[in-house]
Amino acid sequence: MWKMLKERFNSTDSLVSLILGLAVVLVIGVTVVNYVRSKNMSLGGAQDTKTENSYMPANLPTTHVVATGETLWSISETYYKSGYNWVDIQKANTLLDADRIEVGQTLTIPKATPIQESIIQTSSASTDGKPKEKSYSVVSGDNLWSIASAMYGNGYKWVEIAKANKLVNPDLIHAGNILVLPE
Repeated sequence: MWKMLKERFNSTDSLVSLILGLAVVLVIGVTVVNYVRSKNMSLGGAQDTKTENSYMPANLPTTHVVATGETLWSISETYYKSGYNWVDIQKANTLLDADRIEVGQTLTIPKATPIQESIIQTSSASTDGKPKEKSYSVVSGDNLWSIASAMYGNGYKWVEIAKANKLVNPDLIHAGNILVLPE
């Protein structure tokens, strides 16, 4: 076996190829190890000092180019791990209508504290949480946020309306639709 290996690496080209191959493997190995260490260090420090609910987004403020199918909610989930921060993105970009963002549009993603659902539920305790009516007839210009604000006194209740009505796309409601308002 040693004799065969000695014959195989007898030429200079074979020896150079072996050394270059080992160098490439070594460089890739060191790069992967450093990447994993840097990720562990950045995550380890953050996890030691913060709880899961106090997630703070890194590298903000930044910009985001809108892709097909994205909404302010989905963009907010990407950067803040919470869709409720869509309002911060809307304000930072002075958008009059949050439903009107276009593919290719560049949005500023501001630095903001992520809004968690538990915080919203706590803050909604000031209202009785019950709708003024059991159902609602959608009129032109309505969206779930405005309906929830009018009926519950809390715009964040739009999620409950969407779930109760099994809406696949909460952004798509039409005038004349009758929505069930959960209690």
